[in-house]
Amino acid sequence: MDQVRGLITILGPTASGKTALAVGLAKKINGAIISADSRQVFKGMDIGTGKDLAVYDDVPYYLIDIRAAGDTYHVAHFQDDFQEALLSIRADQQRPILCGGTGMYMQAVLQDYSYTSIPRNDQLRTRLLSQDIGELEKLFLSIPSNQRFQSDISTKKRLIRAIEIAYWLKDHPQEKRVVSSPLHAQVFGISLPLEERRIRITDRLKRRLNDGLIAEVEGLLAQGVTAAQLKFYGLEYKYVTAYLLGELDDKTLFTKLNTEIHRYAKRQMTYFRKMEKDGLNIHWLDGMKHTDELCDEILQLI
Repeated sequence: MDQVRGLITILGPTASGKTALAVGLAKKINGAIISADSRQVFKGMDIGTGKDLAVYDDVPYYLIDIRAAGDTYHVAHFQDDFQEALLSIRADQQRPILCGGTGMYMQAVLQDYSYTSIPRNDQLRTRLLSQDIGELEKLFLSIPSNQRFQSDISTKKRLIRAIEIAYWLKDHPQEKRVVSSPLHAQVFGISLPLEERRIRITDRLKRRLNDGLIAEVEGLLAQGVTAAQLKFYGLEYKYVTAYLLGELDDKTLFTKLNTEIHRYAKRQMTYFRKMEKDGLNIHWLDGMKHTDELCDEILQLI
């Protein structure tokens, strides 16, 4: 029996309504949700990652709150955890729904690739850390296309890892990516007009700040998660930590963080388009429609 038949995938940029759609769909098809979010795996990082656990109601979910804040978590961990979650969902006779915005994690299981055995290059990393994202993107794209690989470049840390792997492959052209049978999955993406996406992101950031985002980060620091670790997680945790360290004032915190989240959403969409170029068929949904309408559209297509 094919363990993965019937997998439904819902992806989209931040603030596009992925979770609400996945939950709505799960309730209609006896589904269970596997989160594909690189930061929701960490306990205590709730507001900044938008876990919205109350939204799930009685729908089972996996790969949320499975690691302590401060731990490391990589795509290889996600691949293993995904397989375990998938087996559990199938054993419960439920329909698996993969939902998230971390493109590399999703592609890693949908097309099953791995460069995780390639070693770190600390000397290279130290040199790259001083460059901004724009410079790193240009460097990555300058590597000959026949040496490229499937990689998420949506954040600085992932860009650095992508460059690290690309240089290693350049020196070791015999290295082949590990491929097994691809998942039989139907992939749906939520698309929003640019202005609507901007409005949703800004409004959501205001809500998160009002709901206690700063207190959440203060609590993580009090628990022993270092400032360096929180900054490494990026976006909300990076900038709120800088604020708490006195590196930013209130106005600068909001302005810089809002700008970076918009940029992140743009990079997410760029990566999703790359997934399509890599052979994944994404059926794009109109994110301006009501969740119930989108659920009905998916039900008709599956």
